[in-house]
Amino acid sequence: MTLSTEDIKTRVDELFPGIRKDLEDLVRIESVSADPERLSEVEKSAEKTRDLFAAEGFEVEIVRAFDGAPPAIVGEKKGPEGAPTVLLYAHHDVQPENDHADWDTPPFEPTEVGDRLYGRGAADDKAGIAAHIGAIRALGDDLPVTVRLFIEGEEEVASATLPELLGKYQDKLKADVIVIADSGNWDIGVPALTTSLRGLIRVDVELRTLGHAVHSGMWGGLAPDAIMALVRLLNTLWDEDGAPAVEGLVSGPAADVEYPEERLRAESGAIAGLQWVGKGSAVERMWTQPAITITGLDAPKVDGASNTLSPSARAKVTIRIAPGDTGENAVAALTKHLEKHVPWGAELTTKVVDTGEPIALDATGPAYDAARAAFTEAWDGTAPIDMGVGGSIPFIAEFLEAFPQASVLVTGVEDPDTRAHGANEGLHLAEFRRVVVAEALLLQKLGASQP
Repeated sequence: MTLSTEDIKTRVDELFPGIRKDLEDLVRIESVSADPERLSEVEKSAEKTRDLFAAEGFEVEIVRAFDGAPPAIVGEKKGPEGAPTVLLYAHHDVQPENDHADWDTPPFEPTEVGDRLYGRGAADDKAGIAAHIGAIRALGDDLPVTVRLFIEGEEEVASATLPELLGKYQDKLKADVIVIADSGNWDIGVPALTTSLRGLIRVDVELRTLGHAVHSGMWGGLAPDAIMALVRLLNTLWDEDGAPAVEGLVSGPAADVEYPEERLRAESGAIAGLQWVGKGSAVERMWTQPAITITGLDAPKVDGASNTLSPSARAKVTIRIAPGDTGENAVAALTKHLEKHVPWGAELTTKVVDTGEPIALDATGPAYDAARAAFTEAWDGTAPIDMGVGGSIPFIAEFLEAFPQASVLVTGVEDPDTRAHGANEGLHLAEFRRVVVAEALLLQKLGASQP
């Protein structure tokens, strides 16, 4: 039976208290995959997720790339004979909560304040799991497609075993359409489909100028200290506008979307009077141009520093690379630039920490037509925009490589004030309800689009 949009909205409204309870139960599990002392919590969240889908009629199991690897959930619920297959992705691990003093509410006790539910993972990405459960629950016996699951347990620690899992369980994961619920929407009341993401490279850069530390009074003014040399080198990475000055990095156009100045300042937390860096529109600078950031420094601390010339200093250089570029090209371009600009004969050492490829999705075809129609109905006539994301979800490239014939839809529950990865992460509850409605409508439309 095909349900009307109003029927689905009514079902979601009736089911919403239970969906929210399931989400809150997941949030209470401290599944911080980066913390070795809480790996048992990651196991607990995998078991809870498995049980939630089993209760909805899925044949589901916890799988691993090898013994001791992080737990993922794989499952299937069959639809009508000949129906398309849809793979639903989310992840059950979360970021560290860091200093509890920075939170207004306990990070692992879901708390409603105003129109939001606060807690680590309340949005990223346990709400993605709950949205999948809610959509399946709303459709009930009217499920029009075969649904497969892949709920990952190591997304927040770079998905190291994902390629092996995709290969090992390819037959159980293969699908016509893949829905990756790990992104966000443009604004409260305005849905979005994420169609591009920047990639990432991280490189440790070290300069050495001396074999050992020496007295600054004896040698200062003649021998350059390593911090002095590193500052000079790092300064060459940007031009006067703060735009990347590394030759060979790719840039491209972005969607014609206006990002209001007041919203940019509110969402970024920019101090009064701060000037933006770079060239082009705001969305080009954030979505389709490279960005170079220094995310770490190793040098003597200010407190207790002696009058000494430091022999070596190190920085972590991070580049968000634009769609159309590659990690290999970006590493080569950065390395060439650094070697060219090393000051005063200092000794340069570089080490590639990791890379993640950028993504530009083909946002056309029946799956995207179905998604746009579903989102428009769920948001009461407001059509979704095609949105770029400045951050990276490197595992999408793994899915595209493993399942090249599948249409990949990147959706999510986040909004500009979600604060994923930070303190006071929160989920806008009314938007979350719309996400559940949209996914149920999407599954129904994908089933109806099959000849």
